[in-house]
Amino acid sequence: MKLSNILSRVMVAGIVCSLLTAAVVANDWPQWRGPDRNGQSKETGLLKTWGADGPKLAWKADGLGEGHTHPSVAKGKIYGMGLIGDEEMVWALEEKTGKPIWKTKIAGRTELQARQGGYGSRATPTVDSDKIYVEGVGGDVVCLNAADGRVLWSKNLIADFGGSLPRWGYSESPLIDGNQVIVTPGGTQTIVSLNKNTGETLWKAQVPGEGSGAAYSSCIIGTVEGVRQYIQFLEGAVVGVSAKDGKFLWRFNSPATPRGINCSTPLLVDNLVFAAAAYQHGGALGKLTKTGDTFTAEEVYFTREMRNHHGGMVVVNNYLYGFDESNLTCIEYKTGKIMWVDRSVGKGSVVYADGNLYCRSERGPIALVEANPEKYVEKGQFAQPDRTREPAWAYPVIANGKLYIRDQGTLFCYEIKNP
Repeated sequence: MKLSNILSRVMVAGIVCSLLTAAVVANDWPQWRGPDRNGQSKETGLLKTWGADGPKLAWKADGLGEGHTHPSVAKGKIYGMGLIGDEEMVWALEEKTGKPIWKTKIAGRTELQARQGGYGSRATPTVDSDKIYVEGVGGDVVCLNAADGRVLWSKNLIADFGGSLPRWGYSESPLIDGNQVIVTPGGTQTIVSLNKNTGETLWKAQVPGEGSGAAYSSCIIGTVEGVRQYIQFLEGAVVGVSAKDGKFLWRFNSPATPRGINCSTPLLVDNLVFAAAAYQHGGALGKLTKTGDTFTAEEVYFTREMRNHHGGMVVVNNYLYGFDESNLTCIEYKTGKIMWVDRSVGKGSVVYADGNLYCRSERGPIALVEANPEKYVEKGQFAQPDRTREPAWAYPVIANGKLYIRDQGTLFCYEIKNP
């Protein structure tokens, strides 16, 4: 074979490898609720049905500590948090094998955890370039080196910003946007922006009125009427603040339960914001409009058929899917029309990928359900092995052809790529 032909084939192989590498990175799950914080993966080519035993188990990892949220997956590593003994830890695993890489303590067991128990970590690490950002139950916001877990800087939402500790501890996952880290102390400094490289305070946003305490949700990014903003679900309302300087823009009270226990992350589609809470409350859609420099949030509808506790919701082709308490429910997003209701796996969490919903019951079973607004179509269901006695609140994660299911100190990795 001529040298020129050999070189041509080598170059083609290199290009193919580069494209494959880019595809893998594109299918990472680097933060809370996925790449865009909307509970959706852009990955395709996944299994369309499951057998009776579910997809093939690739590996499982143990000893990860008490934790109530999903890990993140990026650049060949898996990052998560857990309460191990009396230490709140951040850990990293190999994506291919689940073998441990490093483990770093960010805080001790808080007084809250010691007094009542059951308060393991509930934040998902946010991966940004060569750093990860986490938030502990006691409000410790920490930036770590992704390669070795070395702490680069830390702040505390209570000590540094006078934050209001929620009844069950801080539960948000930090949001990275450009040079900013967005977190929610609650109280007089409701939402703050930190320099992602140094931890220096960039701005502080005070939300006027009652109900400005931190709840259990995480911020999302949205652009409404040309204004980039951060949207958060607080104790008393869903609110928006300017991404530029933290200026308060609007509030939407309807979705908040009077008990202030608001957990699910808000959704924003076409200037329409939706949020929901449990405790016999429900969900509401608000239309965001701008007149001059003033924003308003006007209720479009309120529904008691989306009493979503902490399992989250997704919007696919203008239809919302989520658990109304124990019933998986499909709602036409812009009108509130109920399309169908099904018991499915019972109360749980839901994410979306490649035409299907991945539904995880807090009792354990996991189902693959077609994202079909006309009717409930189940494509498979299986029971996670080695179940603990604790409720399974961690959302499923879909990354690079794998499905990750966390049950406290154990992480299961399943093969879901269509061969």
